[in-house]
Amino acid sequence: MKIELKIKTVRSSLSKGFTLIELLIVIALLGALAVGLLATVDPFEQLKKGTDTSTRNTAEEVYNSAIRYYSVKNVWPWTTDVNAMQLSNTNMTSAPNGYLNQIISAGELKPEFIQLAGSGNLGKIYMTSTADVNGVTQNVTVCFLPQSKSFGNDANAKYNSDGSTGANCLSVTSTGTACYWCIK
Repeated sequence: MKIELKIKTVRSSLSKGFTLIELLIVIALLGALAVGLLATVDPFEQLKKGTDTSTRNTAEEVYNSAIRYYSVKNVWPWTTDVNAMQLSNTNMTSAPNGYLNQIISAGELKPEFIQLAGSGNLGKIYMTSTADVNGVTQNVTVCFLPQSKSFGNDANAKYNSDGSTGANCLSVTSTGTACYWCIK
């Protein structure tokens, strides 16, 4: 009996804890999983997607406010054609005749819209529209160039900056897609 007790004691003292090799294997496996997860999530792509979401929301707000302005006034705030004009352009933002300021004055955008959106964001967004011709209502298009892959692959990202479709829009440049995301 004494011999059996000693063997059990030796075994029980050896089985307490992990060996260095076991710990290194577990750490290596966790590291490989972390690298795989990081490659899947791609934090820079997520940042670009967040920026694109913010820009899209601003573009949609401008589009909807222009439509509301037209439905109330029965005219656009612009009297001449607007062709792929950046929203940061002085024709858009100069008070009180700027197109965005006229929409703000009509109550279709918040008074702080231009300051809240910032000239950097407004500079990324392009508006195209034609003035009313002989009482015929024309359309308005608001576009931006997406930075993220998910917005670049979206069905709405198939236009040029003026909202027209074209063969060069569907090409890929060294900086990514040349297609603009538009709301019409």
